[in-house]
Amino acid sequence: MEYTHLSEFQIRSGELSLWTPEVTAADAWSDDDRPLASVHEQYLGFLDPEDPRPGRGRWIGTIFEMDAPLDARAWARTLELWHDRHEGFRTTVAPTGDGGYHRITTEPGTVRVTATAVPGLTDGDEINEYLADTLELRLSPLIWPHLLVATVAHDTDDFTVLVGADHSVLDAYSQAVLILELRTLYTAVTTGGEIRDSATFGSAADYAVFERAAAEELGPDSPAVGVWREFLGTPGSPMPRFAEGRVADLAGEHAQPSVSRTLLDLAQLEEVEAALDRIKHRLSVTVFAALAVASREVFGENRFRTVMPIATRPDLSWLESMGWFVNVVPVDVTLPAGADMAAALDVTRGALKRAHLCDDASWGRSLAMVGAVEGPVYGASFLDIRMLPDYELVADLRGRTLRAVSYSTDEVYFWVVRGPEGLYLSTRYPAGLPAEVMDRFLSEFARALYAVTTLAAPVADIAAAVDAAAATIAG
Repeated sequence: MEYTHLSEFQIRSGELSLWTPEVTAADAWSDDDRPLASVHEQYLGFLDPEDPRPGRGRWIGTIFEMDAPLDARAWARTLELWHDRHEGFRTTVAPTGDGGYHRITTEPGTVRVTATAVPGLTDGDEINEYLADTLELRLSPLIWPHLLVATVAHDTDDFTVLVGADHSVLDAYSQAVLILELRTLYTAVTTGGEIRDSATFGSAADYAVFERAAAEELGPDSPAVGVWREFLGTPGSPMPRFAEGRVADLAGEHAQPSVSRTLLDLAQLEEVEAALDRIKHRLSVTVFAALAVASREVFGENRFRTVMPIATRPDLSWLESMGWFVNVVPVDVTLPAGADMAAALDVTRGALKRAHLCDDASWGRSLAMVGAVEGPVYGASFLDIRMLPDYELVADLRGRTLRAVSYSTDEVYFWVVRGPEGLYLSTRYPAGLPAEVMDRFLSEFARALYAVTTLAAPVADIAAAVDAAAATIAG
């Protein structure tokens, strides 16, 4: 599944409607003493309440084509049931009066979804531009609803669905799995089928209680805090940056360039995976080892540091929940002088094992304890999309996960996906970074990945294979 901008998805022409959640009564909201998750609270602390475009650079979403005709009444009911199921969509924040925020929540059955047709706008490209503008204007972390749905009804028996949301109520896993959830709900509503209930639709607000309790247990001597301290170095040091010193300062505001490409086609990737089976390494380790090698080749840096977002759904209660269940861990790889990919793999495996000491440790609280003066600005993630349920059906529905256009002058993120057709990469980076620098880095990254095909199996494995062959011959 590609992770792209909305502008990179070709919306087919049709009739556009916006579907907006509304509460049924003014007194539907009630104070909720459950805390905000650490990452949510930190996120709110960086916001400007007067920002006229609160969704700009922040919203995330999903777009796909529903393989059924649009029944307006059934679709509204589908979205209402979806809000009833997920408390994360029915909770928001209110100011405390001292610059902070507390949680308020509304009960199941209090949300109704209304449709607004957008007349005179049927061209797919124009719809795309309109929706991108609307999501920037209407999606706010401070104003409910934090989620907006659009549909485009075509002259065929299907319709396009766009779900846009503020990051506080959606994460990358939610983005991917909501496609099939909405499809299943819509099918049940239109056919009179059973609406499935499950113990795995746990509340995002209940998760926040769990997460905050774990964060409170962190102390300066906690192992996770120690890992972050080593990653950062001297207290007050800036966060690691990609291509430091090569990003030009540009006047004014500039959208970040976005690059999406296939790093390895399926045949190449299968060669790599066969080699990894021989040498007993995983593809996830290989991705980060190759990033480290590419950094050395392009920037002359033996030490590679980045952060890696990870899912933090601690048990099955939250397996199918909609919400923001993400932590960030530090990855710190120092390559030995002259290290080839074999050595890089061994060092990286150890680095990732150490990074996972931070899985359940709030990254914001950890950074505060080590004297960080800013948040991470360089990140990388790896996902094998084949782990997602019915990923092939999602591809048939043209499913894409979406991110807003970013205007950051220093952030760089890599999303690497193992899909059914190969290894795919999406990245965004500052406008001040020359495109040829990124192009060279991605080329070296792909070259390092493919280099594992030349590595031999461990000596012990070779000896065992020889012994087995000899025994077969003797027999």
